[in-house]
Amino acid sequence: MKAQVEPATPGGMGRMMKPCELVRVMREFRARTLALVADLDDRQMIGPRLAIVNPPLWEIGHVAWFQEFWILRHLRKQRPLLANGDQLYNSTDVAHDTRWELLLPSRADTLRYMDEVIDRCIERIDHGTELSPDEFYFYSLATFHEGMHAEAVAYTRQTLGYPPPSLNEQKIDTPSGGGSCPGDVEIPGGSFMVGATPDFPFVFDNEKWAHEVEVQPFRIARAPVTNGEFLAFVEDGGYRRDHFWSADGWRWLETGGAPQLEKSFEKFFNRTMNEAPEVQDFTERLDHPVYWRRDGNGHWQQRVYNRYLPLNENLPVVHVSWYEAQAYCNWAGRRLPAEAEWEIAASAEPNSARDGYAGHRRHFPWGDEQPAPKHANLDWRSGGLVEVGAHPAGDSAFGCRQMIGNLWEWIADDFLPYPGFTMDPYKEYSKPWFGTHKVLRGGCWATSSLLIRNTWRNFYTPDRRDVWAGFRTCAR
Repeated sequence: MKAQVEPATPGGMGRMMKPCELVRVMREFRARTLALVADLDDRQMIGPRLAIVNPPLWEIGHVAWFQEFWILRHLRKQRPLLANGDQLYNSTDVAHDTRWELLLPSRADTLRYMDEVIDRCIERIDHGTELSPDEFYFYSLATFHEGMHAEAVAYTRQTLGYPPPSLNEQKIDTPSGGGSCPGDVEIPGGSFMVGATPDFPFVFDNEKWAHEVEVQPFRIARAPVTNGEFLAFVEDGGYRRDHFWSADGWRWLETGGAPQLEKSFEKFFNRTMNEAPEVQDFTERLDHPVYWRRDGNGHWQQRVYNRYLPLNENLPVVHVSWYEAQAYCNWAGRRLPAEAEWEIAASAEPNSARDGYAGHRRHFPWGDEQPAPKHANLDWRSGGLVEVGAHPAGDSAFGCRQMIGNLWEWIADDFLPYPGFTMDPYKEYSKPWFGTHKVLRGGCWATSSLLIRNTWRNFYTPDRRDVWAGFRTCAR
């Protein structure tokens, strides 16, 4: 039964903010960026050369450059503040491998540059004049970009074994426990409009626009796969049985599950991790998730930043690649959800009178209310993951839990454009990655609640396991 879906009426960044609100958000985002690197020494601000991270010193300078480029230079037509800024920080032109060799400004000079950029950007809107649509777009673009890079700095700290960041947002209104959340929910088939609608003032180009998708009835897990569930796959030899793995996944597995790293990485890592000097040998074949190990008594532990902790079987499995998620599904007789299925499970409401979906489309799984601590693990409040049974107030209409927050969820689909796709001014955001990346949905504990929504599409290559990503499954 076809549903005539009405768009939601969101709040927060879902409406055009007044200048005073936008200034507050920009200041908050910048304070978080700076807090994420405040305790790092000069050696840690550069770090080892890895294919999956950036030098933190480069990353924070890039955030300011991006803001300057789109707001001061593109929107305001001002001259560059740094004569060589494009040669240092333009990620489109500066090859990733060269970012450790650049003659970057000192830490003090980088911080001064960041201050000057944001002060100039805010100066233009701080007088309270209403924003034009163009102004709102480019200010939002730069702000969203900074939020995404803050999350990247956080997983860089995890990758490099740095201590957890000290942020005021952590451990505020954070639920304890929650336990497991087993079982499936049944979703009816029908037609649904997947994608963003024009009533939302800012969305990225890969979310545009809502288009009708027909799905068959399906069953999807109430919660993401837990450590305990994934442990059964590990202990059953799942990493040693090739028939669970795709050809690409098995090749990835046999080469150690990561790009070749600099030989100095292990020495660097050992100097960094005082409490847990052992490090995964990335040249050896994997037989468990990257940050897992057994202690001397045979008990499983998981590295969280610079410490190994007992494996909590009720936490979602995290830092697993799309290949690992797919192999687990094959072992369990399950499958990853299609992108349309995930969005329907998060956004649709059942039709009580007949098959299919009701006419209202939810902006978030729980409804159209902006995310609050009761709904989802977002905004850095917890300092990390919570158990999959936490946040029942955030359940979708069908009973799926934690579809927003806690951890990103791998989707079966390749990252591809929606029908009628056209690039936004930031042309490099989506188009270069179509066909080579996989989709992730839902956000994680380090995602800002101002960014995330049911239509948000994240994307990484299927080998990536450094981000806070896990998955939920569907019945075959």
